[in-house]
Amino acid sequence: MTTYRSRCPINLALQIVGDKWSLLILRDLMFADKRHFRELLQSEEGISSNILTERLARLVGAGILTKSDDSTHKQKAIYSLTPMGIDLLPVLAQIGIWGRKYLDVTKESAAQAARLEKGGPALWKALQAELHKTHVKR
Repeated sequence: MTTYRSRCPINLALQIVGDKWSLLILRDLMFADKRHFRELLQSEEGISSNILTERLARLVGAGILTKSDDSTHKQKAIYSLTPMGIDLLPVLAQIGIWGRKYLDVTKESAAQAARLEKGGPALWKALQAELHKTHVKR
């Protein structure tokens, strides 16, 4: 049983997704359609395989992701966002918008944040609907 210092919703959320790697994994699943371990491992930020393994297990355990066998390859697994994970899209959008506004980003890396800012909540909802179609099993 996990004990928490407080039951504050921000504290509890940060217990699950409050580290750099978890947010970058979610970014890659949402915006780059990376669904396999090897694809996620190739992040330009250079995550190590042991950290990736641990973060994926944490996100699956928290109900943010699911892990299923890939029917095209016996030794591969597919990671999918759950509805709980998809609901984090506006949070990641806002982090990207904030980063684009205040930090020294490249034009290429800022493009997605600019698109999310311009499209606003209507675009976010549309992207969430697409993620439900591709990630959530019916």
